[in-house]
Amino acid sequence: MYSSILIVLFFRSLFIFSWFLSLLFCQTQEGDSLSFIKSPKKAALSALVFPGGGQLYNGKKLKAGLIISMELYSIINWYSSADLYKNYDEQNNLKYPLPKYRYLEKRNKYVWWIGFIYIYGLIDAVVDAHLHPFDDIMSEDIYLDELSIKRKENK
Repeated sequence: MYSSILIVLFFRSLFIFSWFLSLLFCQTQEGDSLSFIKSPKKAALSALVFPGGGQLYNGKKLKAGLIISMELYSIINWYSSADLYKNYDEQNNLKYPLPKYRYLEKRNKYVWWIGFIYIYGLIDAVVDAHLHPFDDIMSEDIYLDELSIKRKENK
């Protein structure tokens, strides 16, 4: 019983620690953003190493914190549902608010959420890396010089 409480406390403290790390130590790109193009391959590898890593690579601290938080929340709930299912006492089921099969369903649901959030973070990191220079490119003034205008008029 005490070991499961310690494990849940460990994951909760890991959750808080990772949230603060993602907000404090993530560096954003200074200067001209077109001089440093984000690599989708590096973003994917960062996202594969740990959930939210690709978002940290892309400089999206809030997204990274949210993905890490959701992943840890799902892991904590998966573990607690699995523990309740495994240690369910059929003789003394008054101390459990749900029947045993519901804990199995909840455990399976959180496993799916863990996978979904992991894949979502991976896809989001790759798309963000591909679209990194989009805002800067679209905000540039597009103009034609006089020679180009004369060539266009002569055609």
